[in-house]
Amino acid sequence: MSLESVLGSGRSALLVFYPFAFSGICGGELSAVQESVGDFQNSATQVLAISCDPTFALGAWASSAGFTFPLLSDFWPHGAVASDYGIFNADKGMALRGTFLVQPDGIVSFAEVNQPGEPRDQDGWRRALAAV
Repeated sequence: MSLESVLGSGRSALLVFYPFAFSGICGGELSAVQESVGDFQNSATQVLAISCDPTFALGAWASSAGFTFPLLSDFWPHGAVASDYGIFNADKGMALRGTFLVQPDGIVSFAEVNQPGEPRDQDGWRRALAAV
């Protein structure tokens, strides 16, 4: 699944960038998304979690953690999508904790950027989704 296929289907995309698979804060955040996936993903919105990890690592993590939403790889060209959203940390080779709600017309209606080690408030995502 890609952003283009989600937007092409007329759905919004909730892009959840995270630094690394199998890491503590990232695992906690994505597990919280999974536990409340119905709050974030429905017939109007698709959750897409994105990191700069290779696809094989993401597949293993999704399988072991039981994530039912797609984990997308921004591995090559390394960090290109995160760079497009202004959240790629080139020195560390990772995405910052960026969250973006992209409407079907490509307009970003919500944006939040947190630094490494700084967890996000998912209630803000719920408010952004309720506002559309």
